[in-house]
Amino acid sequence: MLIRCIAHAKFLIETESGFRIVTDPYDASCGFPVKPMKADAVLVSHHHHDHDAVDTVEGWQTVVDRPGEHTLAPDVKVRAVSAFHDDENGAKRGSTLLFSIRAEGLNVVHLGDLGHLPSAEQIDELGPVDVLLIPVGGFFTIDALTAREVCGMLKARVVIPMHYRTEQIPNWPIAPLDDFLSLFPGEPERLSLLRVTAEDLSLQPRLAVLTPQV
Repeated sequence: MLIRCIAHAKFLIETESGFRIVTDPYDASCGFPVKPMKADAVLVSHHHHDHDAVDTVEGWQTVVDRPGEHTLAPDVKVRAVSAFHDDENGAKRGSTLLFSIRAEGLNVVHLGDLGHLPSAEQIDELGPVDVLLIPVGGFFTIDALTAREVCGMLKARVVIPMHYRTEQIPNWPIAPLDDFLSLFPGEPERLSLLRVTAEDLSLQPRLAVLTPQV
């Protein structure tokens, strides 16, 4: 499996068979470049413009934007788990979905715009987690300290941060990546993409920063 960070919470996940999943595509108003991209399925955690620009993705057959079990291909399944976009049970920003993407013996979890500590039930629905894509910027989502706690709760083998301030969005009221990285010992692995299999999972870095491909 190949995992690429496009930018923000948008990732391209590609299985060995060539099945392609795009998560949370953003529109051009966000400040990130929007490049043509093809995928077989699109996962939309919630309907805000920086997460649901499905029209920027070509060729898709399936959009997952509701809770439940979804079979995208015979060997690719997604469980979408309901959660909140804030720590007030959705009173401020509504709901979001957390995605458990299961393929090739791996479970890749994308936490959308999670705004609170997950419940025991949500953890059970998501786990066990091999690769975790987690928002860390705060304000719209959990912040760095909470994200670190969530990493511990989910016990992910590989952690990949997302949804933080970059040079494309300098005025967004979210924190830069370094606020999260400073909470971990040592230096993270900085990669253009993560290539991972169930067999080599134990050899993968604990914390990986994927270079946005914008």
